[in-house]
Order: sequence, then C-alpha cells, then structure tokens
Amino acid sequence: MMKAALVLLFAAYAHGCGNPTYPPTVSRVVNGEDARPYSWPWQISLQYLSGSTYRHTCGGTLLAANWVLTAGHCIGPRTYRVVLAEYDLTKEEGYEQYRSVEKIVVHPRWNPSCLSCGNDIAMIKLASPATLNDKVQPSCVPESGETTPHNYPCYITGWGRIYSGGPIATKLQQALLPVVGHEVCSSSDWWGSTVKPTMICGGGDIRSGCHGDSGGPLNCKGSDGRWDVQGVTSFVSSLGCNTHMKPTVFTRTSSFTKWISDTMLQH
Repeated sequence: MMKAALVLLFAAYAHGCGNPTYPPTVSRVVNGEDARPYSWPWQISLQYLSGSTYRHTCGGTLLAANWVLTAGHCIGPRTYRVVLAEYDLTKEEGYEQYRSVEKIVVHPRWNPSCLSCGNDIAMIKLASPATLNDKVQPSCVPESGETTPHNYPCYITGWGRIYSGGPIATKLQQALLPVVGHEVCSSSDWWGSTVKPTMICGGGDIRSGCHGDSGGPLNCKGSDGRWDVQGVTSFVSSLGCNTHMKPTVFTRTSSFTKWISDTMLQH
C-alpha cells in the first residue's frame, strides 16, 4: 500500500525529480561556497511575516508541485510564505515564485521541548502549486528505511549563518558534508545517545550547517544519478556550528517516507 501511494505521488515527477537542469558545481571545498544559481531547484526559502516584511527563517525541499518538506522546529504561530527559485535573498532576480501556505502538518510526535527526541519534520501544503520549470523542480524521496553509508559525500544547502553568531548568507550556499554513520555518530565521544536511528549525521570537522539552514535538505546523489533529500536539517551543537565531532544532525527522511506519503494523500 505504501509503495502504491508513493507511485501515485511521485510518478508524475519521476522524469524530473532530483535531476537539475543546471547541475550543481560540486567540489570538495572544506567550507561553504556560493552554489551555482538554480542548481538545487528544490531548495526553498521559508519566510515569516514581520511587520510588513517577510524574513527568511528556514529552508525546505520541494517534493511535489504543492508540497514542501521542512523541520518541525521551523514552525510556529506565524504567517508564512514559501519562495521558490530563490538565490540571492537581497535581490529580486525575476525568477522567484511566491506562494502562500494552505496548510502545515507537523509530525504528531514532534516535541518542541525535546529536540533530541526526534520527529523534527513537517510538511507544508502550498495554497497554489508551484510552476515547475528549469529553476523549480522537486527532489527525489528515498525509499523507506534506506540508509546512506558512512563517509558518503552529501551536500547541505541553505542561507544559514556563515559562522556561529554571524550574518546569514545572502546567496544560497552549499557545503560538502560527508555522512557520519550512526554507529560512529552515536558513540560516546561524538553525539552519544542524543542521536537516534531516525536521524542522520553529516560533517563533524570544519564543515557544518548553521542557524538558518534548518529545515533544508541534505542532498545525496543516488546510484541512479538523481539527487535524494536524505535528511532535513535539525540541529547543531550548542557549542557552535563547527564543533569537532559534533556533526550537523538531520531528520532521516527515509524513516518518515510513509508519513510523508500519507500526509500528501490525506491532505
């Protein structure tokens, strides 16, 4: 049944999911770099209304024309909008698509007072579907239960702070974050029991996500050449964004594939 649901949901996008028109210029740089414009066409900016101005708060991933994946901790009692085909937050480049939000579904077991308990995931239904084009395309979703090997090269993308306490990036950033296997990441000198099997770790040296990257994707290229959103950016160390042996922790998407598909079917 779950497989059938996924076929229904993603078949329409199978020809285009995870396959950017403008492939990312991926390199093994030791820290973040400006992404090639529109090379991560599923990356969105989640923005909230502050006075008469919308401000970036989190990232997210387009999964279908009217559904976005983000983190539970990104959601609060605010008025939100989703911006697609965003690149430079300080400029109007003419390709942006602005969508209001029809509905937000936060995972029922998400507990905002217990980040390490897991389930830090939410789905946003757009009030009107995105227009899919060369700059706006959905990411692929991994199979339920799929795991990514230790040291597998994945990329975090977002407009998070350049460093702890620093300014948020203006242009979309990307950084190589090799996966840290659960056995390593949950060992006592790494994250220990804070990290659950429903989470995936990436980085742990001088590369990491930072505040403002939350909700955005951990992008991993599959054996079929398409990009999957293997993780949803959840948290970093309280000691700082680039703390040694404290890699960025993501919600493991494959632990919630069924919940994602059920949410899209039921709403």
